[in-house]
Amino acid sequence: MFGFYEKHFTLFGLDIAYYGLIIAIGMALGVFFACKNAKYRGLKTDDIILIACYTLPFAIVGARIYFVLFSLDSFHSFWEIFEIWNGGMAIYGGIIGGALGLTLYCLIHKKNFLDVADIAVISIAFGQALGRWGNFINQEAYGRYVSNPSAQWFPLSVYIKNCNQAGCLCGGHGWHMATFFYESMWDLMTFAILIILLRKNKLKLRGSLMCFYLIIYGIGRAWIEGLRMDSLMIGVLRTSQFLSILLIIFAISFILISYFLNKKGKIKSLEQLGLGSGEIKNQEIKEKKEKEIKKEKEKNIKKDKKE
Repeated sequence: MFGFYEKHFTLFGLDIAYYGLIIAIGMALGVFFACKNAKYRGLKTDDIILIACYTLPFAIVGARIYFVLFSLDSFHSFWEIFEIWNGGMAIYGGIIGGALGLTLYCLIHKKNFLDVADIAVISIAFGQALGRWGNFINQEAYGRYVSNPSAQWFPLSVYIKNCNQAGCLCGGHGWHMATFFYESMWDLMTFAILIILLRKNKLKLRGSLMCFYLIIYGIGRAWIEGLRMDSLMIGVLRTSQFLSILLIIFAISFILISYFLNKKGKIKSLEQLGLGSGEIKNQEIKEKKEKEIKKEKEKNIKKDKKE
């Protein structure tokens, strides 16, 4: 049986939550990927580091506030709200919070929101894929009870030791759909698709990559959310399904409007803005030549000193 491990480990006398560690690693790798992809939208590594300083704190706070607002009944004291190491981070809240932080950055530093968002969504998809394994450790984000013994194997299903869902047929412990794993794999696929679209320069308009993320992720989330037992709710509606549908509609509308505006000459394509793959390759060649010239100068200086 593929079971859960302890939620914490001890290092130099400190208890460190696996959930928090996984989230932190996901953020760090997200920044790394953003630095690698920055040039495709005219950004630099320094820009990405500064963007992270704005967006990550907003994302963490947003993820927690979103979760708390839709699950107030599960908190017994005010201080429990701050115990994020025990789980309780809503991804959509993180996206909303991160978007607010990104908007603030763009306003202050005069950057185009769509250019930055196109790069950010790739890192978000990867971070989500990795972050879902924090749900595995915390025994959360699981799906319906699986009673068929032939389906009780990981990753199709996962064993839950302490199911607290009212009316669940597992009796407090048993096998459930591994919805955290389903979404992790969906997010990883989304990450791969977005990387290909960016690197192959398949999209021609600003914000298109952001929209494709909202569409692909939204479809997967809406489907998988319907399989879960611990969804955040608005009355009888699943919050994430409702929000996913809204974002899909917004993204499709944005793509169509951008397409027609570009056809009418109202907005420019990425190539017209100097952000196409050809311009990127030329920039890389230019940077390479500059480095070679710099090395040659340093070599001549050292040679002159020896003489």
